[in-house]
Amino acid sequence: MKHPKITVVTPSLNQGRYIEETILSVLGQQYPNLDYIVMDGGSTDGSVEIIKKYQQQLAYWVSEKDGGQAAAINAAFARATGDILCWLNSDDMFLPGTLSYVASKLDPSKPELLFGNCLHLIEDSSISYGSDVRRFHEQANLALTDYIIQPSSFWTRSAWLQTGALDESFDFAFDWDWFLRGRAAGVTFMPDDRYLSIYRIHKEHKTLNGGERRRKELVSIYQRHAGARYTHLFSRCCRWRPAIRTVRKILRRLWLSRIECAILKMIFPQLFHGFTRDEVRDVITML
Repeated sequence: MKHPKITVVTPSLNQGRYIEETILSVLGQQYPNLDYIVMDGGSTDGSVEIIKKYQQQLAYWVSEKDGGQAAAINAAFARATGDILCWLNSDDMFLPGTLSYVASKLDPSKPELLFGNCLHLIEDSSISYGSDVRRFHEQANLALTDYIIQPSSFWTRSAWLQTGALDESFDFAFDWDWFLRGRAAGVTFMPDDRYLSIYRIHKEHKTLNGGERRRKELVSIYQRHAGARYTHLFSRCCRWRPAIRTVRKILRRLWLSRIECAILKMIFPQLFHGFTRDEVRDVITML
């Protein structure tokens, strides 16, 4: 089997609690042609000491203030030497065998993006859940819902060059924007049923704490890629977010999630008037 070089980038800032597990999940792949880059944004929590433990196995690392996560990732990819590229945030992990599997599926001569399933772990609880990206890819609209799970996504250098760098004006939604731009640029999207990564959800989790800044970025994504009609729908859903979430929680407890969109359309007829159940499903997923 050939082993195309794979560049893995880990951006980090004050994630000393998790970063060693992340690094070990990459190095533990024992992939023979690895280009591993760690971009630390100037951590003050002991992260640097952890990174130094593994510096002999890294292609490059730095700890300094940067222009944000997207800027750090762009800077890393500018020096990357891999035929296949990805990034793994410093609180996520790869599952065993992920890099070898990805190498066997992607053709570096073509603009391709492979995205697999992910195990979500909620810290300090017994809760974990999986995903079904193939079903979403077949049924959902990527412009309305970001069903590609970032730590389980990998692409060829050709796809990166064809799409362009991450938009550094975004701090929360730059991955979703990049996937949409890649699709528009003609990158081939390849859903895969294999579980490739672990996505850790914790109290300091960036997405969970995004608040109004994240909401504004998502509005920008809808404006850029979906149009005014869906931008308006998402904005209105944000105003009704507490009520929508309460209804969804009740339906889950009653094992009625399968028909939640039909029920939501009945409970909020003015909010969802003129939108299909699939469109309602996609948009409320982003709340």
